[in-house]
Amino acid sequence: MAKITAADVKKLREATGAGMMDCKKALGEVDGNHDAAVDFLRKKGLAAASKKAGRVAAEGIVATATQGNASVVLEVNAETDFVSKNDQFVTFVDALNALILDKRPADVDALKALPFDDELNVEQALSQLISTIGENMSIRRFAVLESEGATASYIHGAGRIGVLVALKGEASDALQDVARGVAMHVAAVNPLFVSRDEVTEEAVERERKVLTDRALASGKPAAIVEKIVTGQMNKFYSENCLLDQEFVMDSDNTVGKAIKAVQANAELVAMVRFGLGDGIEKEENDFAAEVAAQVNG
Repeated sequence: MAKITAADVKKLREATGAGMMDCKKALGEVDGNHDAAVDFLRKKGLAAASKKAGRVAAEGIVATATQGNASVVLEVNAETDFVSKNDQFVTFVDALNALILDKRPADVDALKALPFDDELNVEQALSQLISTIGENMSIRRFAVLESEGATASYIHGAGRIGVLVALKGEASDALQDVARGVAMHVAAVNPLFVSRDEVTEEAVERERKVLTDRALASGKPAAIVEKIVTGQMNKFYSENCLLDQEFVMDSDNTVGKAIKAVQANAELVAMVRFGLGDGIEKEENDFAAEVAAQVNG
């Protein structure tokens, strides 16, 4: 068997853009033959995938799945929204959701290391898909919620927003229905917190100071400033805390009261909301400059 050197691996990496370990394995499989190793990587879908990794992936899809009492929400990004409609991409995302519910990886890195099929792990399968479709993609994040009461998921805008909600209580159709309604509410309103208890003391004090200074600056008597601030703080909670918000499915109730109306002992224990591409800075390309750059080599 031919000896595989670091220079051989480097040469193959530069030629294909594949990962170091993939290049080393490919060379080992073909007894060190460079051209055969390139073909090996191409067949595996690994060649050139990493060359696309520098391109911004802020589109894609947010998807959910449920298995028993557990639900998962997953965001996988791509460069354009066209990919979200690609059958291979959608099948890959569905397979990831099933794998997450089955294996419960701790994070994205752990997910990437899991076997995807008999030959590839998840990271390698992703590289293969990148090569096949021709766009950079990334598995950005996922979350799993589980409850003996009810878990509900909701997808809005063909995968632009995904929500999970978990309620603690006695499992019933009514509890499941209100959980789904709350998930729809979270998608629409995007609350910052589940309850007042989640708002940090620092955030509360900062808000109170702003409101107090504003009231005093407007010339309000100091004697009534506290009452004004208390009322405005209640408004702050009703705008930002899920349980205090007016329920979009029933404007006569807050979300918290709507849950209690179904079961007195029911509690909302967790919510997760993923907005596609949230926080990812998208590239603003000058099309004319891009074409000129390509023409000039």
